[in-house]
Amino acid sequence: TVRALKMHGGVAVQDLGAEDLAALERGMANLHRHISNLQKYGLPVIVAVNAFTTDTTAELELVQRLCQEAGTEAVRCTHWADGGKGAVELAEKVMALSGAQFAPLYPLELSLTEKMRTIAREIYGAAGVDFSAKAAKAIADFEALGHGGLAVCVAKTQYSFSADPSLRGAPTGHVIPVVDARLSAGAGFVVMLCGEVMTLPGLPKEPAAHRIGLDAAGQVVGLS
Repeated sequence: TVRALKMHGGVAVQDLGAEDLAALERGMANLHRHISNLQKYGLPVIVAVNAFTTDTTAELELVQRLCQEAGTEAVRCTHWADGGKGAVELAEKVMALSGAQFAPLYPLELSLTEKMRTIAREIYGAAGVDFSAKAAKAIADFEALGHGGLAVCVAKTQYSFSADPSLRGAPTGHVIPVVDARLSAGAGFVVMLCGEVMTLPGLPKEPAAHRIGLDAAGQVVGLS
């Protein structure tokens, strides 16, 4: 979204509704990183811009121009307001790009730690990875059990290419801290937990069902 790119350009959340072309252009570094990352898998890239009512014409045109300069196309989507017809152009362009051969980022023969280092370097722009003692032991145990050939899934903040949610844009040179690792043998991957992150389901201590019931008139209460 234009709003997300402006946030990566340094705009506070409460000010994202105001036009700010300079911040938007700064924030495009984040999108450019995403584009180049996907191209590493041998895939063509198209950008879907989820247009908000606060987005200005100048902002949307800037995103489209900068994406074109980066070698891809940005398509404005309005399915939130217009349903399926608001994303028809995007769907047609995605179909036209289909058929490319996906190329993995790393061979499965690599160790789990080397797979994580590859992801950190190639996708997150990191200088290295710091494995905690707990994570290192878990990884060693997984490999001893014969799961070293699995793929790696990274769980970390969605707000940054680093593990620090306040580090916006396209940072480089940081270190990704792996605090723990979990085995998902059935799904076929090992999850590397990086920094402070809550994994699903993230349920509250008290289930919402405790507050839901029927009143004397038979109406449902407690949903709000």
